[in-house]
Amino acid sequence: MEDQLTAVLQRVGLDLERILTRKRFLQWQAADRERLGRAANDPALTAGQARFVERLYDHLAEFAEASARLGPPASLERLKHSQLSYYQRLLSGPYDRDYVRDRLLVGLVHERAGIDLEWYLGAYRLYLGHMLEQLFGEDERSALFGSLLKIVFFDMILAIDTYVAAQRQALEDSEARLARALRGTEDGIWDWNVEYDRLYVSERWTQMLGLAPLGSGHSRDWFERVHPDDLPLLRDAIGRHLNGESASLAHEYRIRGGGDDYLWVLVRGVAERDGHGGWHLAGSQTDISARKAAEAGLRHAARHDALTGLANRLHLEELLQAVRRRPRGRDSALLFIDLDRFKLINDSLGHNAGDQVLVIVAQRLASCLRAGDHLARFGGDEFVALLGDLACAADAERVAQRMLVALRQPLQLGERTLSVSASIGIAPLMRDGQPLDALQAADLALYRAKLAGKDQFALYSDNLQVSATRQLELESALAQALAREEFVLHYQPVWAIDGARPRLVGTEALLRWRHDGELVAPAEFIAALEESREIVRVGEWVLRQACQQLRRWQEQGHAALHCAVNLSIRQLQQCDFCAMLNAVLEQTGAAPGSLVLEITETLLMQDSELLQRNLRHAAELGVRLALDDFGTGYSSLGYLRRFPLHILKVDRSFIAGAPRDADAVLLSRAIIGLGQSLGLQVIAEGVEHAEQLQFLREQGCDCAQGYFLARPLPVEELHELLGARGGSGH
Repeated sequence: MEDQLTAVLQRVGLDLERILTRKRFLQWQAADRERLGRAANDPALTAGQARFVERLYDHLAEFAEASARLGPPASLERLKHSQLSYYQRLLSGPYDRDYVRDRLLVGLVHERAGIDLEWYLGAYRLYLGHMLEQLFGEDERSALFGSLLKIVFFDMILAIDTYVAAQRQALEDSEARLARALRGTEDGIWDWNVEYDRLYVSERWTQMLGLAPLGSGHSRDWFERVHPDDLPLLRDAIGRHLNGESASLAHEYRIRGGGDDYLWVLVRGVAERDGHGGWHLAGSQTDISARKAAEAGLRHAARHDALTGLANRLHLEELLQAVRRRPRGRDSALLFIDLDRFKLINDSLGHNAGDQVLVIVAQRLASCLRAGDHLARFGGDEFVALLGDLACAADAERVAQRMLVALRQPLQLGERTLSVSASIGIAPLMRDGQPLDALQAADLALYRAKLAGKDQFALYSDNLQVSATRQLELESALAQALAREEFVLHYQPVWAIDGARPRLVGTEALLRWRHDGELVAPAEFIAALEESREIVRVGEWVLRQACQQLRRWQEQGHAALHCAVNLSIRQLQQCDFCAMLNAVLEQTGAAPGSLVLEITETLLMQDSELLQRNLRHAAELGVRLALDDFGTGYSSLGYLRRFPLHILKVDRSFIAGAPRDADAVLLSRAIIGLGQSLGLQVIAEGVEHAEQLQFLREQGCDCAQGYFLARPLPVEELHELLGARGGSGH
C-alpha cells in the first residue's frame, strides 16, 4: 500500500507549491485554521460528529449495494471508529504534508475497497448537512443551505462523472489502439518487474510457442523454456544490459514450444528504474526461425557442392583443420581422386550426362568410406577423401582399392552403359611428426598414378616433391626458351619398306629443348606448352624451321624428301592458321607437296567448322595430312572420310606385340588393310626389331620409322645419313 500511495502522490503531483495554490483558490486563511481548531475542542460538536457516524451507517444500510460492503458487526464497529477519527482530524488539523498524505491514503483505501466516488461524495454531503444542523439548528435558512448543498454535490458528482468518463474513454481508446497494434504485429510483448519477479506476456507471445494464454506469471515461465545451451548467454545479455554495459537488450536464442520443438526467437527490450529504484524490463519477442533456417541453408550451400551435396573446398579445409587439431595418435590420410577420361563423357554425351555420372560416382565413393571419414568434391571431376583414425597407413590403401573396384562396375545412364575409372593419389596428413601439405602431396601422387597408366592408386614419396620442384623450374624457364633460342629440331627418318632395302623418303620434325646445356625430354615440357598456350608460338616456329630445312634439302637435290610436322589442337583452333601457313610456305619457298601435317585421332574429335576449314585449306594448298596414333582413341571410321587425309600412321602400341602376339598381329593387319582400302599411305611407328620390320613388309605396309631403322637425329647427323644411304631421287 505504501508503494501505491507513493505512486499516487507522484501521479497527482501534489507538491508544496500546488497545495498552496489550491488553498489560495479556496481562500483558505489562518483564521479558518484557528476557527476549526476551536471547534475541535467543543464537546458538543465532538458528540455531534459521533452521532453523525451512527446516522451515516444507518443511512448506508438502507442501500443494498452499500450495505453489502459494511461487513459483520465487529468490522462495522472498526469502520465507525476509523470514520470518527477521520472527521475529528478534519477539524483539528494540522493541515500539513502529513495531513495531505493521510487524506490520500484514506481515498486509496476506499478505492481498493470498491467504494464508488458517488458514495464517497454523498457521505461528505451528509456530513456537512448534519454539521449545519449542529451549528445553526433547524430553521428555514439552514434548510435552504442544506438543499443548496444537495444540489451542488449532485452537480459535482455529475461533473466528476464527466471527467472520469472522458478519461476512461481516452484510456479505452488508447488500450484499443494498443490491442489493434498487438494483433497486427507478429511480435510477442512481455513486461517483467525484476524486483518482484512478476512477468506479463501477451497472447501473441504464447501463441508463438503454441501455448495457452498465460497473462501474468513469473520469470521461470520464460526461462525454463529456453534451450539449456542458450540460457547462460541470455542471462548474461540481460545482466549486461541491467549493468549498463549495453544500451538495450537484443539477443537470439532457442525456446521450447508446446510441442517440445525449439524455435529461434529474437528478444528485444529496454530496462528502466521504477519509483523505488527497482528494475522494470519490457520488450518484444520475434520468431526468427525462418531466417535462421535460411541462414543455415546459406551456410550449408557455401560449404557444400550443389550437384553432389558433398563438402566443397571451403568445408574440406575446415575438416582438415579439425583433424589436425585432434590429439596425435592414430594416422590420418588424404585421397585425391580424379576420374580418367571424364572429359570424353562431357564432350560426347553432354554436360547433363556428365553431371549424372558425377552424382553416381560421388555415391559410390561415399559407400567405400568408413564411419568418421569425409568426402568432398574438389572441383570438376576431382574428389578428396579425408580418412581419420587409421590403424595403419595400409588402411588408406584398402579404402582406395575399394573405390577403384566400385567405380569399375558398369554405370547405366539411360540406355547407355558406361565404364568409369579413376586415378587416386594418397598422402598422409603428418610426416615424420610434422604437418604435411596433404593436398599438394596427394595431387603429386595422383599425377604419378596417371602417368603409370591410370585406374590405380599411388603413394606420395619425397622424390615426387623433388620432381614437382624440377617441373616448376622447367616451366618457369620454358616461358623464355623461345626468346633465348633454346629450342632445336631433331628429325626421325621415315623409310619406304616396299623394296628389299629400306629407302629414306622423309623425316618427322621433333621438338627438343636444350636447357642449361642438357636436352630436356619432350614428356617434361610438351604438356606444359599446351597448357600455357605457348604451343601456338612454338608450333609456328617449328613449322617455319622445318620448312626452311625442307627447302635446303630440296636445293641440295633431295626433291622427293618430305618432312612431317606435328600440329597441336590449339594451333588448328586459331582463326589465322590459314594465313600463317600461307606465309610460312611463301617465305621459306618449301614445296607444299613435300610438307606433311600430322594430327592425332583425339584432335579429330574436336570436330568443328573452324577445324575442318583449316584442314581443307591445307589440303587445297597441296599439303598432305597424316592421321597419327590411329586406333588409340574413340573416333569413328567416319572421320577418315570426313577429313582430307592422305596418310595413316599405325601407333607403336600395335606394332610392339607383333609378330608374336596374335591380337597385335590381328589389329595391325586390320589397320594396314583399312588404310590401303581407303587409298591412304600407311606408315608404321615404333619399329624396334627386325622381325617387326619383316612383319610389316609381309602385310604390305608402305613405310616405317623406329629406333631399329634410325633414331631422331640432329640435322647435321641427318646430312651424313642422307649422304650414306641416299634419299629418294638419288
